[in-house]
Amino acid sequence: MELRKKIISGDFPGGTRLFEVPLAEALQISRTPVREVLSRLAEEGLLDRLANGGFVVRSFTFADVVDSIELRGVLEGTAARLAAERGVSAGGLDQLREVEARLEECFGDEPGDVDFEAYSELNARFHTCLVELSGSTVLQREIERATRLPFASPSAFLSISPEVMAFRKSLHIAQEQHRALVSAIAAREGTRAEFIAREHARIARKNLEYVMFEDPELILQVPGLVLVNT
Repeated sequence: MELRKKIISGDFPGGTRLFEVPLAEALQISRTPVREVLSRLAEEGLLDRLANGGFVVRSFTFADVVDSIELRGVLEGTAARLAAERGVSAGGLDQLREVEARLEECFGDEPGDVDFEAYSELNARFHTCLVELSGSTVLQREIERATRLPFASPSAFLSISPEVMAFRKSLHIAQEQHRALVSAIAAREGTRAEFIAREHARIARKNLEYVMFEDPELILQVPGLVLVNT
C-alpha cells in the first residue's frame, strides 16, 4: 500500500526503475515481500517488467486514461444490461435503491451543496452493487481488473477540491443517472440500462478533460494523473 501510494502520488515518476534490493533496504524488509509487491503492482498496471530484471513505473498518455474510462463504461454497461434482462431479486434491488436514496441525502438545498466524502463512499458502493446484480463473476472480475488503475475507478475524480463548481454540478447529473439506472433495471429495460451506464462513465471523461485542459493544477488531486505524460 505504501509503495502504491508513492507511485500514485508521483514520488516515483513514470519511467523510474525499481529494483528489489534498494527497495528492500529502504523499506527495511526482506526481498521476498518486495518481489511479491512489485509483481502485484505490475498486474495492476502501475509497473512494467524489464527484460533484464527489475521494474519501471509506467507512464500513461491522455488517450490511455480515456480508453480506461471508456472500457469501464462498456463493462458496467454490460453489467447493467444483464441485471435488467436476467432480472434481480427483490432484496438486491432494494439494496441498490437504498444506496441511491442515501446518495440523494448527500445533496443540500443549494445547487453546489454536496457532502463529497459521503458521496464518494456511497458512489463506490452503488457501482459495486450494480456489478453484483449482473450475476456474472466473469464481469465482476474484469471490472475489478479494469478499475485497478486509480484514474479509471468510478470515484476517481471525487477527490478534487469541493470548491470547483464544475465538479459539484457533475454530481447532480451523475445522481440523475443513478436514479435512471435503478428505474431501468427494475423495469427490466436492458438496452436503456446499458446506455445509461455507459453515458454515466462519460462524466469521468468530461471531468478528465476539464482537469487536463482547463485547470491542470488539479492534476495532483486526482490519484494517478501525475503518471500521465502531458
